[in-house]
Amino acid sequence: MRILMLTDFYRPLLGGQERHVENLSIELTNRGHEVAVATLWHAGLERFERDRGVRIYRIQGTVQRAAGLFRQTGRRFAPPAPDPETLWALRQIIRRERPQIVHAHSWIVHSFLPLKIWSGAKLVVTLHDYSLRCATKTLMYRERPCRGPAPERCPGCAATHYGPLKGGATLAAHRATLPWLVAAADRFIAVSRAVAQGNGLIDSGRPYRVIPNFIADRLETPAEDLAGYLDQLPTSEYLLFVGALNRHKGLHVLLDAYTRLDNAPPLALIGIWADTDLPLPAGVRVFQHWPHAAVMGAWQCCAIGIVPSIWPEPCPTVAMEAMLAGRPLVATHTGGLPDLVAHEETGLLVPPGDAGELAAALARLLADPTLRQRMGAAGRERVRAFQARAVIPQIEALYAELLEPTGELVTVNR
Repeated sequence: MRILMLTDFYRPLLGGQERHVENLSIELTNRGHEVAVATLWHAGLERFERDRGVRIYRIQGTVQRAAGLFRQTGRRFAPPAPDPETLWALRQIIRRERPQIVHAHSWIVHSFLPLKIWSGAKLVVTLHDYSLRCATKTLMYRERPCRGPAPERCPGCAATHYGPLKGGATLAAHRATLPWLVAAADRFIAVSRAVAQGNGLIDSGRPYRVIPNFIADRLETPAEDLAGYLDQLPTSEYLLFVGALNRHKGLHVLLDAYTRLDNAPPLALIGIWADTDLPLPAGVRVFQHWPHAAVMGAWQCCAIGIVPSIWPEPCPTVAMEAMLAGRPLVATHTGGLPDLVAHEETGLLVPPGDAGELAAALARLLADPTLRQRMGAAGRERVRAFQARAVIPQIEALYAELLEPTGELVTVNR
């Protein structure tokens, strides 16, 4: 099959979603498919390159030229509306690649919508967040899970998230283009049941399937040149958090819980520091901008992995990576985390935002090495369902179903 991936960002601008798109593109290429990626260009990057068989096109958008619109000039997102230059560039890429499937992962899809019929391709949209219902993509309101769109909440929330002018424009564009996107998508993929629910897909009549994110089939072994990273880790037993270091990820809750532990081992935080106003207790160490192989090495050496998010995490791969390394998890019962972490089997689930419960769960595992070992082994077994060999065939089957339909497209939830 000929497949065109659409994503706002791609290597080297990597986060969890971007790593998923990269891994998916490479895995599909290795399985004999023709895969190209269209993504937004950023200064210093090549306009076109090949990487492990994947053709990567980086294109300039009109909105991206206005640096003042973005808090992080190194990550200029696509708007939830067609962008003139992005649309034109996508047209040229489609002429060249002739994709049978266009698989979109972010708001750059809106610049494809006017080309959908002309392209002749089937459109698959993976929802990695709550962008089908929420203009901020988080489905959060004042640090609490939101009940859904409402005129008394959305304008103020968007203004707080993006700024007054940009927030109003983003919200208006999001609402205006949503019916167009829903009509154009041949199939939605939700990365968890929580994402399907949060985006209003369940019982909506819209064609969708739940297919989780995935991780590699094998545990990544850190190369010798990464020893400098791993040498920075505590030499004794330690706790580990990996992810964006901000409040949505529950960092403030984790730090509060850590202070409640007696004789606490060191706590390692690996990610990008965002909330610089949060004080760090003694025993906490922060490591930023680590390569993925070094992070996997850190998972293999830690005692317990922690995913304390207060927002409804869609399908965090960090939880899968900890399980692949045989580490027990303490995570919050929110979003897609219950799909991954089996309570009392592979880890412990606690209420989001509850530092007391988080501390109690950590204390319980720290006091019981045998329980940690048993949960880690169970996690290694459970994670097989979230590895490439199990997930990629589901995506291939969905593509084939769209290209050679055997019947009417109906809602599918597996």
